[in-house]
Amino acid sequence: MITVTGRRRWTEEIGRHAPFVLVLAIAAAGILLIFLYHWRIGSGLIGGSLLFAAALRLLLPEKQLGLIALRRRFTDVLLYGGFGVLIVLVAATITGGPFDH
Repeated sequence: MITVTGRRRWTEEIGRHAPFVLVLAIAAAGILLIFLYHWRIGSGLIGGSLLFAAALRLLLPEKQLGLIALRRRFTDVLLYGGFGVLIVLVAATITGGPFDH
């Protein structure tokens, strides 16, 4: 028999890792699009997932972030945001693909 406190702990853990799972899902969609030869959109989604992680890290409290909160808030926002912007800029310059001559 599951107790109320046991169920509450289980649902709290799911809620705690939900932002990380959402960021991973966006990045996985980007990787899938890259494999389907949509280089620019897929790379943009990966960069966008990092920018989304930076926004979540900035706005949500530590208890709700799960694995997104790795370092201090300033460091996480700076790194997630910086790498996200760089990847989006690179995605904006992609032309063609690896098999285009």
